[in-house]
Amino acid sequence: MKHIISFPGLGLTFTLNRVAFNILGKDIFWYGIIICFGFLFAAAYGARKTRQFGYSMDNFYDLLLLCVPIAIISARLYYVIFEWSYYRQNLAEIIMIWHGGLAIYGGIIGAVATIYVYGKCKRLNIPGMLDVAACGLIIGQIFGRWGNFVNAEAFGGITNLPWGMVIDGADPVHPTFFYESMWNLIGFLLLHLHSKKRRFRGEIFLLYAAWYGFGRFWIEGLRSDSLYIPGTPLRVSQVLAGVSLLAAAILLVLGWKNKVETLGQIWCPTALEKPIELEENTK
Repeated sequence: MKHIISFPGLGLTFTLNRVAFNILGKDIFWYGIIICFGFLFAAAYGARKTRQFGYSMDNFYDLLLLCVPIAIISARLYYVIFEWSYYRQNLAEIIMIWHGGLAIYGGIIGAVATIYVYGKCKRLNIPGMLDVAACGLIIGQIFGRWGNFVNAEAFGGITNLPWGMVIDGADPVHPTFFYESMWNLIGFLLLHLHSKKRRFRGEIFLLYAAWYGFGRFWIEGLRSDSLYIPGTPLRVSQVLAGVSLLAAAILLVLGWKNKVETLGQIWCPTALEKPIELEENTK
């Protein structure tokens, strides 16, 4: 359960135990604790944006109760599907998410699908709801990568860079968990600043998809533990990152060219919601 992780070029060494403590014979893992902290920060910030963007707190709490479990299940299923060659021989391990193995893109897909269905049922503007979700998602990702650090996973290939990370005495590797966490932190700050002057509903989500897609595309190329599309040399998350970046960029251009009404009709033609100018003044 323990790993010695060092950064020789920086003079740093950490002895990390995946288990934080034990309660009544049950191990409590740092991975889960870190994920929970990320959830709490994301929820607090999401509540603030919910009011700013003109939604009721009832909508927010409903989506929390729906999205969180569905996103976790989707993230696990995504990982298991692309690692099926292992899990079909170890079926009992499919539910052991505390050992790691949650794919971020799987969680995003599950959350977006849930928001879409909820928005259609409640006749809410789905792009606007996704703006709120994007603010929470990126916070969760900032924290989540540090859970990977404690688990000594999500690292890259061998490197001779000064910040190379050594795990249990092996060769130095890229600390890709750190790259992605910092990339998301910068992205969060940019989204936070821009959210105060968004030009159309869905813009914040599209900016998130483009920013994260761009970063994930090059970071995934450095990783040594990628999930691959079966029978191909293609990294599945790299493909999704590239597709999401391209799609988000196209939709952003359409939105910035005042095509937002067309986009809104595609997302949710019966949405009932106050004008965006009023949303920004909601306290």
